[in-house]
Amino acid sequence: MKRDDLPKITRRWTPRNWAGLLPFGVGRQKPNNYYEMWKALKDNRDALGYAWRILSQGVCDGCALGTTGMTDWTLKGVHLCNIRLRLLRLNTMPALPAERLEDVARLQGMGAGALSELGRLPYPMLRRRGERGFTRVDWEEALTLIAERIRGTAPERLAFYLTSRGIPNETYYAAQKAVRAMGCNNIDNAARVCHSPSTTALKRCTGAGATTCSYSDWLSSDLIVFIGSNVANNQPVAVKYLHFAKKNGAKIAVINTYREPGMENYWIPSVLESAVFGTKIADRFFLVRIGSDIAFINGVLKYVLENDWLDRDFVAAHTTGFEALEAALAAQSWEALEAASGSARTEMRALAGMIRDARRAVFVWSMGITQHARGVDNVCAIINLALCKGFVGREGCGLMPIRGHSGVQGGAEMGAYATALPGGLPLTPENAAAISKHWQFEVPASPGLQAPEMIERAHDGRLDVLYSVGGNFLDVLPDPGYVEAALGRVPLRVHQDIVLSRQMLVEPG
Repeated sequence: MKRDDLPKITRRWTPRNWAGLLPFGVGRQKPNNYYEMWKALKDNRDALGYAWRILSQGVCDGCALGTTGMTDWTLKGVHLCNIRLRLLRLNTMPALPAERLEDVARLQGMGAGALSELGRLPYPMLRRRGERGFTRVDWEEALTLIAERIRGTAPERLAFYLTSRGIPNETYYAAQKAVRAMGCNNIDNAARVCHSPSTTALKRCTGAGATTCSYSDWLSSDLIVFIGSNVANNQPVAVKYLHFAKKNGAKIAVINTYREPGMENYWIPSVLESAVFGTKIADRFFLVRIGSDIAFINGVLKYVLENDWLDRDFVAAHTTGFEALEAALAAQSWEALEAASGSARTEMRALAGMIRDARRAVFVWSMGITQHARGVDNVCAIINLALCKGFVGREGCGLMPIRGHSGVQGGAEMGAYATALPGGLPLTPENAAAISKHWQFEVPASPGLQAPEMIERAHDGRLDVLYSVGGNFLDVLPDPGYVEAALGRVPLRVHQDIVLSRQMLVEPG
């Protein structure tokens, strides 16, 4: 299937399309922005003063950009997006009425959003097997119950999981250190679910498991390539950076399976020009089949090599294995790459031409690249393309696995990982011995349980305690029926969160 065949389903004339014919760029405005502002006012009308304090003095509850108040440390002006407005109610909502938890059967059919809107969890609640719902307990009773169960359980039958929402690096560090003091490495976090392929590939290819650049590099780049990433919906404040990057002359290319409307045209409320006329984001879309990113990227790279558009000095000085890569690409026919990618050779050449013309470029990817069976290989293909042009280690250049939450990368770097220690050190006997000497207690040297392995152990009846800070295995892991059965077999589950989630309603073991 060629590219011209793919986007037809997105070209039907709808009210949104007709809006593009209206004056003042109304058609370029992302839908529902005014609605989100109105809804935020409506939802927080009982605490408008506090809501304003959160917006003007607090930090974002859902963004990886790192705003403080409504500003950041890179661009001047106001930074505010729909996601932050949507999450504002988490701070201002009243406490959940305890009687709503007396019979969980009445809550079973509710989705995650509806459950979270019931209110904040105000105090510890306890449910034992056979009981219809939860009853309130005091903190002393809750902590004593948890501590006694952990103390009486073999370390290999304990498991701890932390999500990224609202967790700072200090919490990650303290949690992983405590778990290792208990005698196991059974701790994992949300970085595993979304970006472990990025960490693995970046460490393998560059020596560091994190992004090699920052958002500020977008502002001085000639080309920004998004691959399996939709920042317009998932990191909307970042679109403001793209607006100014384009003002500075940057081109934006998007490789995706779908022509995302938000990545085509966007309305940025904190930029007057964009608020009135909208901002055209992508200069070019390259549509591919699901799971075919490697084939398309290899095709682009094949063009770069065949036309000698690469930076040979950089490749010779800073890379290894180039000859093997060149031979592998030479063995891949254009027909095979077109068939595998679902895209035309001319499309691969078009992106190769944009890369050829760029002195500086940033490659950005998200879960559309990582959450695949070959996620690590996907990321390696992107890194190969960047290295061949020397787009690493310079201003306006870089490799950026973009996260959905501010704490995802921190969880891995702080060592809240079943397979790594603080600083991203691999979990080896040598590293475990070194950190044991520093901490003055023995750190286990064998890898711990990763999130899916925790569920497998639980399903087999080999897990006695599952301590989950945030997170919702029931909604994010495959086979919900299997996950629910596993959760129901754990003798003690501890759910530490600020609102209800569906996995809390599973009957305890």
